Amino acid sequence: MRLSRYFLPILRETPKEADIVSHRLMLRAGLIRQESAGIYAWLPFGLRVLNKINAIVREEQNRSGAIELLMPTIQSADLWRESGRFDAYGKEMLRIKDRHERDMLFGPTNEEMITEIFRATVKSYKDLPLNLYHIQWKFRDEVRPRFGVMRSREFLMKDAYSFDLDQAGARHSYNRMFAAYLRTFARLGLTAIPMQADTGPIGGDLSHEFIILASTGESEVFADKAVLDQPTPSVDTDFDSAEALDAIFQNWTTPYAATSEKHDEAAFAAVPEERRISARGIEVGHIFYFGTKYSDAMGATVTGPDGQERPVHMGSYGIGPSRLVAALIEASHDENGIIWPDSVAPFNVGILNLKVGASETDSTCETLYRALSARGLDVLYDDRDERPGTKFATADLIGLPWQILVGPKGLAEGKVELKRRATGERELLTVDDVLAKLAV
Repeated sequence: MRLSRYFLPILRETPKEADIVSHRLMLRAGLIRQESAGIYAWLPFGLRVLNKINAIVREEQNRSGAIELLMPTIQSADLWRESGRFDAYGKEMLRIKDRHERDMLFGPTNEEMITEIFRATVKSYKDLPLNLYHIQWKFRDEVRPRFGVMRSREFLMKDAYSFDLDQAGARHSYNRMFAAYLRTFARLGLTAIPMQADTGPIGGDLSHEFIILASTGESEVFADKAVLDQPTPSVDTDFDSAEALDAIFQNWTTPYAATSEKHDEAAFAAVPEERRISARGIEVGHIFYFGTKYSDAMGATVTGPDGQERPVHMGSYGIGPSRLVAALIEASHDENGIIWPDSVAPFNVGILNLKVGASETDSTCETLYRALSARGLDVLYDDRDERPGTKFATADLIGLPWQILVGPKGLAEGKVELKRRATGERELLTVDDVLAKLAV
């Protein structure tokens, strides 16, 4: 993509309404634009990051055995009355009426709808276990939306829902998602700590939040540093093995880790002082097991091996891709701008033409642009007629992981400069050496 033809509305000044780093940088770097309180348009640059996060989330959900579908955003209030949550959910739910005066709502979550889909289509234990997920926009009418997309009213959510014959099967499904979440966040370049958490309006009696440590986090969290030493489940993790998944769960949850709602002062005091972590954290995922809460209320049953009808055991599992964009920035930035992990960077490489119009710099940039694009890399070519300093500042602000600086001085020696955004390391290389180093 040539920057001269791209839509990247960068702001020179920091917006006054932005209180935290991620909000400031997302606005300044042209990822989002606020359209009303807690509601944002995702501009092309931000959408590229969001799509890359979605791709990783989707790959790990599929790897764990979950199956993708897509449910509507507008739901019937009747389903929520069946579960008893229509009135109980509170003002966060956006309630509306259609032209026939029927009560509808903009879905804040999908437990009721997925239960309705299940009960209408699955009748036998032979069709279990089942885990269905989708990636869909949600709406919760926060009383005070703030911090940009970190706490917005409209947000993108991956929510999955598991169905099992009994508690043992449901626990295996829970552990599947537990391992899948650990893999997902590791691939995003994040160290996410699973912590005992309150279930909130979702309900249930087993719940973990996945928390990344950050000074701007909303939650106060407490943990044993030993949890940071646990290995990420490998790519060949056997998601069908209850024993293997339970071992992963036990290894990660044995060291103390809890949010403030579940904090146990006595248990935390038993952790050696040098290993205690007391910090702020950002929630990036939340998983729940809630037994037969919804299946009892809504009649979601299957015929068991004994021929008897029984309610299914359920769980739900959420990741917020739009929130993750902000969390990634909170976890990885410096005074110059964003530092993207390679896995989700909107562009892998930036080419900076330091003297547009000079035949040799133009020709070299074109060669690099075509060769790197042909190798499958996402390349942003800064071909604008701007000063080098402006181009350097833009590349660092938007967080291009690799930056190739092409100028007359280097080319006089047959070389270009390659910069690594994360470390600031620079080296002079030939064009062939750059292509070899950045080969996919």
